[in-house]
This record gives sequence, structure tokens and C-alpha cells, in this order.
Amino acid sequence: MMDRFLLRLPGARPMLAALAALALARAAAVIGQAWMLACAIDGLRAGGALADAAWHMAGFFACFLARQGVAFVQDVALSRYAAARAAQLRRGLLARVFEEGPALVGRLGTGGAVTLALEGVEQVETYLRLILPKMACVVVVPLALLAFVFPFDWVSGLIMLVVFPFIVFYMVFLGKVAKAEAGKQQQEFKRLANHFVDTLRGIDTLKLFGRGKQQGADIWESSERFRRATMKTMRTAILSGTVLDLFSTFSLAAVAIMLGFRLVDGSIAFFPALLVLVLVPEYFKPIREFASDYHASLDGKTALAALVPLAMPEADEAGADADGGEGAGALAGGSGDREADGVAGRCPAWSESCVLEARGVSFDYGERRALADASFAVRGFSKVGIVGMSGSGKSTLVNLLSGFAAPAAGSFFAAETRPGDGAAAAGAAPVSLGDPSWQRQLVYIPQDPYLFHATLRENVAFYQPGADDAAVARAVAAAGLEELVAVLPQGLDTPIGEGARALSGGQAQRIALARAFLDEGRRILLFDEPTAHLDIETELELKERMLPLMEGRLVFFATHRLHWLDDMDLVLVLEDGRVAEAGEPRALLAAGGALARLVDRMEGGCR
Repeated sequence: MMDRFLLRLPGARPMLAALAALALARAAAVIGQAWMLACAIDGLRAGGALADAAWHMAGFFACFLARQGVAFVQDVALSRYAAARAAQLRRGLLARVFEEGPALVGRLGTGGAVTLALEGVEQVETYLRLILPKMACVVVVPLALLAFVFPFDWVSGLIMLVVFPFIVFYMVFLGKVAKAEAGKQQQEFKRLANHFVDTLRGIDTLKLFGRGKQQGADIWESSERFRRATMKTMRTAILSGTVLDLFSTFSLAAVAIMLGFRLVDGSIAFFPALLVLVLVPEYFKPIREFASDYHASLDGKTALAALVPLAMPEADEAGADADGGEGAGALAGGSGDREADGVAGRCPAWSESCVLEARGVSFDYGERRALADASFAVRGFSKVGIVGMSGSGKSTLVNLLSGFAAPAAGSFFAAETRPGDGAAAAGAAPVSLGDPSWQRQLVYIPQDPYLFHATLRENVAFYQPGADDAAVARAVAAAGLEELVAVLPQGLDTPIGEGARALSGGQAQRIALARAFLDEGRRILLFDEPTAHLDIETELELKERMLPLMEGRLVFFATHRLHWLDDMDLVLVLEDGRVAEAGEPRALLAAGGALARLVDRMEGGCR
């Protein structure tokens, strides 16, 4: 019943210890209630004064209030803990998405990643709030009540002791079945979410080729599979709850029948019999609550198992070591994969004397090779253009350079050289571009920069939240955002992003540039066709802002707009996943090779 992922959450063990202490206080309050109630009824039965019974009832209500106070403290502590862990998981997942980018989203699926970040984290928060106190109570309360009952009536105590393990065994067996059903439901929901998102993305193409009705039928079939999986999970939960109630009812009936027979023959007095009879339902109540909430929180349990390896890989690796090297961390990728590949070197702090070299780098998408045996070298603060037709491997190379993906073959090498050593990183150790030593120096600007649901100021300063107003103002001016700020109703404090003020593609790109201007310490810029969706007038206006940003930095600029070539120091020309040629653009054009062929093929390209 204990979920191993729970104990890998920060603060889980101290929280469980505190909940166990609160459960012991709850057991004491339950015993106090039962004692006071039994005393009041036994006193009235024996002809005692009503005033004496009133005092006992006052004690009963005092114990009741103490029990409610324990529950209140428990709820407050759990709400804070669950909210903190949920926020931590969401931050960790988003950080992992930023770190691995398309590689991680490709493994999870767009719909699966979004569902995990939104609904999955909320389900985990509910799971923690429901299950943690039940786990503490199911262990502490029955033991405390059993220890109290035995001195009063060992027969009833023996019945309670014998029945409890059967219920636990049944719950363990049922938990495995319910977990399997919930896992199937989660997979169907993930498949449905990915299918729906993919359909939305390609809805224009589907309509163009007359595939709308067929795609609608496919979505209906996916939703039906999810409905069937959900109904099976609910059926398992309902039937298991019914069987568990029967177990508890029969156990209570057995204790009551034995007490009745022994009251008749005089082998037990009325007071202990009543006291035990009042406590027996409380004895079974924690495990019944655990069972009902267990089924209600199975989605959270499944989501937690998916989130911990992604959002807290260090916790999962520690747990995997404790489990003998097993666990979900093997599915998550990350630093362990890089070490297994033998990549241990760190990237130097980039300067004019540094060299980055690719030697035989290749990458596959399943059985399709997207990049093959790519080799090139760049030195210092150079502007490197990456050009080629669609499907030539530009985006794949960008993903490798950003560290979003690791090469299937070949390696990158980085070193700090002396003047006159040339452009090769001779003798340098292989490095991983997914390592923090490279990532901390990198600014990545994609085609569609993400705008967070926050103010314009917070969006600009997202990667530098400690930046002061003067620095933000300089970044805004450098990116040419003054006109936008002037027309916004609240200036820099105007909310933008999801559901707020809508911005054009050019304005979104300016915000991405402002983020880069604000972070002056990063010396490597990576542009992934940042002007692909802009008209030429907007692009040329943005170009005036982008060129100063490139000075004093290593720049990789993937583009299909060839007018950028004149501003590049080096051009990598890709053809069918290979680096067809590399060199200074004017020299390549004069040679009439791959770059010249590309210019001829790209009609309308202006230089």
C-alpha cells in the first residue's frame, strides 16, 4: 500500500512522522469519547444522577472538539505541504521541458506533456492531501485501539486482530488490480490528449485533403477507449468498496454477537462490553477511509509515478539506488544517459579563444537518419549561418547545438586554445551540450517564442527575475518595444500571454530579443529560424535590432532567408542531412557549389 514515490518527495518522512503523532492524538480522543459515552450510559442504566451523566457528556464533547482540532491542524499542514510539493513538481517539470525541449515533448507527446503539467500536478496535490493522513491513521489508530481493548476483553481483541490482516491482504491484492486499471486509463487519456492536439494542429491539412470525417471517427474511437478504461476503473473501485464494507460489517457483527452471548451468561460486565462495542467501528474506520480515498486518488498516484522521474530526477536516482538500480528513472533520460555515453567533459566559459568542433555527428528519428556524419569547427565570437532546404536537417542540428538532443553517433569537442592554434579543438575532451556548463551560456530564440501569462515586465525579465527597472528599460529600448509599451494600458505592467493581451509575431520576437539583451552574461546565441513567420518588412526592421545583439557572441543562425548570408562569418550548407560545404559565404558563392545551388533553387530569396 505504501507508494515508494511518496517517500522520495522532500519532507515526506518528517510529514509522515508528524501525521503519526496527530493520528495518536486522534486515537486518544476516540478512546476518550468512547469512555465518556460508556460511563454516561452505564451510570444512567445503574440509576445514577443525571448531573453525573451531564459531566460525562461534557467530557465526551470535549474529546469531540479535541478530535476536530486534530483534524483541523492536520488539514492545514497537509494543504501547505501538498501545495508546496505540487508547485515544486510543476517547476521541475517545466525546467526539464526547457532543458530537453523537443526531445522530452516528443517522448511524452504534446498533449501528454500539457496534461501532466496541468491536471497531473493537481491530481498529485489531491493525492497527497488524501493519502498521507490515511496512511498514518491506518497504522497508528488500529494499533492504539487494539492495545486499549485487549485488557478489557481479550476475546473481542482477538477477533479484531485476526480479521484485520485479511482486510489488509485483500486491499493489497485489490490495489494491484486497481493500479493496473488506473494505469491503462492514464495511458488512454494520454493517447486521447495527444491525438486531439495533433488533430488541432493539422486541421487545415485534414480539411484540404478531405480527411475530416475520418479523423473525427478516430477521435471518437480514442474517446470510447478512454471511456471503457474509466468505467473499468470505476467498477473495480465500487465493487472493492462494497466488499470491504461487508468485511467490516461482518467483523463488527461477530464482535457484537460474542459480546451479547457473554453478557447473557454474565462472563463480561456491561461497561466493558459497551466500551468495546463503541470502539470497534472506530477500529475499522481508518482502513475503510484509506480504501475509499485510495481509489479516488489513483489518478494522482499514477501521475506521481510519471512526474517524480521527470521533475525530481535526483530523488528518483536516489530511490533507484535504494531499490537496487531499478525504477522509473531509467525511462526519463537525463544526465545518466550522458555518463553512459562516456561524455564527461565540461564546456569552457566561452571567449574569443574558444573552439567548438563537431566530429562525425549523426542523429536518427527512429529508423530515419536526419543528420549524418556532420563535421565542422567554429572559433571565438563568430556568426554562423545554418541554411538548407526544408528537411535538410537544420532543425535537427539546432536541437543538437542547444542540447535538446544528444548525438546518436559522433561527438562535440570544446576547448580554450592559444592564438595560432587554428580552428580545430585538437586534444580536447568530448563534451555534452546538454551539460549545465554549456546551457548556462546559451540563449535560445525559437520561431515562436513562448509568452507566459504574466505582465510584459515579467515576460522580459523571466530568465533574470532580479533585474531592476533600469535594466528592463534598457532591454526594452534595445529590442524596440517602446512603441508597444506606449500603447499598452498599463505599460510594462500590462498582462500578456494566454488569455490576456494578444501580440503579433513580430512583437513576440521583440520580447524574446529583450530577454536576450537583459541577460548580457550569456555569450552563445542560438536562433532557430526566428523570422520564418514574419513578413519581410517586419523581418528587416527586427534585423536592425538583432545584429547589435550578435556582436561579441558566438551565434548560430538557422534560416531560410538568404539575405542574412552577408552578415554571417561562416555558413554551414545542409543537403539531405549532411554538411555539404562550410565556409565564408562570398567564397562559397564564388565557388559555385552547394550554396550557389541553394540560392538558385530558393526562388525569391534576396541577398
